[in-house]
Amino acid sequence: MTSTAPRLLIAAALAATFTVFAAQSFTQGSSMPAPELHAQHLSQRAEKPSVTPAERQAKMQQRRAERQAALKAKLNITTEQEPAWNAFVARTAPAAQVNRHTERQDGAKLATPQRLHKMQARQAERAAAMTSRINATRSFYSALRPDQKKLFDTQSQAQMQRTGMHNKHRRGDHSPMAPRS
Repeated sequence: MTSTAPRLLIAAALAATFTVFAAQSFTQGSSMPAPELHAQHLSQRAEKPSVTPAERQAKMQQRRAERQAALKAKLNITTEQEPAWNAFVARTAPAAQVNRHTERQDGAKLATPQRLHKMQARQAERAAAMTSRINATRSFYSALRPDQKKLFDTQSQAQMQRTGMHNKHRRGDHSPMAPRS
């Protein structure tokens, strides 16, 4: 019985210490930052150069070109497959970005039936673009050898998981092995 008493004292001392630290961190976390820290933060944000949409678009195109070059190298595209590859790359290129801010402002001026008509038209455009990408992928896939098809399958599945297909990013679930609800 004497061996449990020191353990209880140690546990009580640790619990009291954790309680004090937890209370201090809670009160510090809930307080507002000092005005000078807030001003410093705002000045740092003002100094940080913003990226223009054109710069962002150029960077996305560069990353896409790098991913395509890596895929082409992994697949070992032959000279006979080169036309199919070029058609695949051209037909799966993303459409030019539109200014969503201007589009929202223009939509706010419309009556509800007109806004709904525009939404329906955009949905039809997106569906047509998706059908075009699917057909281009099928056409390219048919030009591949069996070993290339297997590699393409694994690469496209990994890309779908990275880009958040299957609603994984919307749910906050980034793990490909996490159970679906």
